[in-house]
Amino acid sequence: MTDEMRAVDAGVEWFLEMEHVSVARGSVVVLRDVSLRIRRGEQTVILGPNGCGKSTLIKTMTRECYPLIEPGMRMRLFGWERWVVADLRQHFGVVEANLPGERTPLTNGIDAVVSGLLGSSTLWPNLTVTPEMYDRAENAMKLLDAGYLADKLVGQMSAGEQRRVMIARALVNEPEMLLLDEPSNALDLAAQAELREALEAVTARGVGLMLVTHHIGDILPSVERVLMMREGRIFADGSKKDLLTKRKLKDLFGVDVEIAERNGFFHAW
Repeated sequence: MTDEMRAVDAGVEWFLEMEHVSVARGSVVVLRDVSLRIRRGEQTVILGPNGCGKSTLIKTMTRECYPLIEPGMRMRLFGWERWVVADLRQHFGVVEANLPGERTPLTNGIDAVVSGLLGSSTLWPNLTVTPEMYDRAENAMKLLDAGYLADKLVGQMSAGEQRRVMIARALVNEPEMLLLDEPSNALDLAAQAELREALEAVTARGVGLMLVTHHIGDILPSVERVLMMREGRIFADGSKKDLLTKRKLKDLFGVDVEIAERNGFFHAW
């Protein structure tokens, strides 16, 4: 990738453009004819049941999976069809439900965040770390009120603390878009509240947000656009007002639900 491609053109409107994208995992086609566009800086939730293809969609964005080459297929990130993953990380941060690697629990908080600059699961002895990298990591942790976790081992943190550190790790590259995969999985009520507080601090700085979840309680009040996925396809695309309804959620999940809204958050049971 050239230096010109590493610098995203400020005039590019779209973070993600997908046209007629299908993706196979092994011999099984998991994503089917997906067409989707998301603007840079937009806050969006991708909602759907387990097994609907959400994880494959994420891996397609992060270049872990690749679309099938078919007539009419096109996929672009920030206007470019080809990316070196290390360059993409400068613009697009990803927070997954699992820790990056088996050594991460034995790494302290500040080093776990610094390792996000290097694309590693921990600070291996062969890696070169500069004072400027630590400054950037400290600033990312400060944004999330996680500075007190700098010296604590990740494996000794609560689930909510770990999630704060992993968000800081994704933000240390100062990306303009942040993707969170099932952000509230394994979090108790207190940790979920911490997560919402951390994400609201992130979005207040103008960072675009994509939440991928099957819990509608994960959806921040600032997120207005809802994409529903079912059986590898985009089932619906619209506003919270139009899609977070009993009828639409029954169509999506296949069960009757009740909906309530409080302080901008939706809940279903």
